[in-house]
Amino acid sequence: MRHPPILTLWLGLACLLAVGVSLAVGEVALPVGEVLLAVVGGADPLTQTVVSELRLPRAVAALTVGVALGVSGAALQGLLRNPLAEPGVLGVSAAAVLGAALVPQAGLTALIPVPVAAIVGALAATVLVAMVAQAGVPLVTLVLVGVGVSSLAGALLALLVNLSPDPMSLVELLRWTMGSVAHRSWADLSWAMPLVVFGVVLMATQGRALAVLALGEETATTLGVSVPRVRLAVVAGAGLATGAAVALAGAVGFVGLVAAHLVRPWVGHDPGRAMLPAGLAGGVLLVLADTGVRVLPGPQELNLGVLAALVGAPAFIAIALSRATGRAGGQTDA
Repeated sequence: MRHPPILTLWLGLACLLAVGVSLAVGEVALPVGEVLLAVVGGADPLTQTVVSELRLPRAVAALTVGVALGVSGAALQGLLRNPLAEPGVLGVSAAAVLGAALVPQAGLTALIPVPVAAIVGALAATVLVAMVAQAGVPLVTLVLVGVGVSSLAGALLALLVNLSPDPMSLVELLRWTMGSVAHRSWADLSWAMPLVVFGVVLMATQGRALAVLALGEETATTLGVSVPRVRLAVVAGAGLATGAAVALAGAVGFVGLVAAHLVRPWVGHDPGRAMLPAGLAGGVLLVLADTGVRVLPGPQELNLGVLAALVGAPAFIAIALSRATGRAGGQTDA
């Protein structure tokens, strides 16, 4: 326990392995040797196109979104001192979806890029959640606020759908809100990855401060931590990373929650040590999940967000029940 560098190394290798599996499997399976040749640009034209222009951008997009959500989940849990916090549970992802959907439906794409609108929506929800958490409300209240934000964003999105004059655009909008990295290109990644990297770095710079903040805001202030500055950096970083992830892949929930809890046995409750491993774990989870939706049989491809919710929602319930059982038995959180 407590060996994040070794854990980070193993998770980094797991990310590479997951991407390799994603490149090799599909409607047409490719031998490992041909995949490696395609990665370095030495394969035949057809294989080169399939790997470098279709499968590789999709795998990198899934990895980017997973890292963004995993780091955001660990950082928000540290900031709010709440192990159930993560962008999807707290309504951040739903608000980002609403922001991104408003722009094209309102015909404002020329004025406001969709990624910017998604980031604004994510930041707005994150700021609201941070303000509620600062008020010292109970855990149940904070989760209910997140549910309320998600419900309100969903209702406004439904209203947008009802008022839209273009039925075909609604079908695409609804499919996008269910989460997917299908048909993502290097052009999509060229704007999303810098935003995710900037947001992740911004959160990572607050790792030590978040560890001190776990002792309480008064104690952290006494030890020289600027709580408002930490809150601003984490909120901005989570909003940027989550907003870019939603703009790239739509709504993919529970990744941050599951990833952070997967690495916790090795890093404890120190958010500074958990962020990078949680990001890599999130990347592995989403790359493997996207590989799964590509190979699962069916009349059409299952949406990535649907599969993530099918796995993540039971995990959320299990974590919530385990905490309730722990409190009933007189246990306290570390």
